[in-house]
Amino acid sequence: MTIRVLIADDQELVRTGLSMILSAQPDIEVVGQAHDGTEAVALARSLRPDVCLFDIRMPGLDGIEATRAIAGPGVTDPMAVVIITTFDLDEYVFAALRAGAKGFLLKDAGSELLAQAIRAAASGDALIAPNVTVRLLQAFAGSEPAASRVQPVEPLTEREEQVLTKVAGGLSNSEIAGELYITLSTVKTHVASLMTKLGARNRVEIAIWAHETRRTH
Repeated sequence: MTIRVLIADDQELVRTGLSMILSAQPDIEVVGQAHDGTEAVALARSLRPDVCLFDIRMPGLDGIEATRAIAGPGVTDPMAVVIITTFDLDEYVFAALRAGAKGFLLKDAGSELLAQAIRAAASGDALIAPNVTVRLLQAFAGSEPAASRVQPVEPLTEREEQVLTKVAGGLSNSEIAGELYITLSTVKTHVASLMTKLGARNRVEIAIWAHETRRTH
């Protein structure tokens, strides 16, 4: 299956470079490019790409607001968004994830990680640049008492607790399956159950919940 991607960045050179990198992948097709957030939202709604790749700093509507418009809370049919930026700032990362982004990369991440993030987002997973993940989640963990966090609608099982820890560590479904010696389909079942119990929309929100409630080590 070909993954259809929309790119939004205010610099033409960057858009061209990203398009060349992604178009070189056999399973990825760039179907549109936008120079600002307003155009990005309009194109996303008309083209319905599998993944949107947005820069943060764009004139008019920025990447975070554009993400919220097509993937945020209250959006009936949210799209998959990956944020890519030169700015390694925690508040940007956190805002992007809260707006509904399924991935966050720096522009120096490299072509392999970029393609991985696109594929992860297309399959419903999330990928955050490894050099950002732990620092980001730890920075926002403990900002308020754990007791004030939303608690699971049902208690987590022992296996769900194990999967939760692995998700919070940034592991993919296949990596979790390997470490816990369970099948890939079983991992997907546990992740889906975690989303339901925690009221999380994606793996990133599961990870944030885990760190905020200190379920990681």
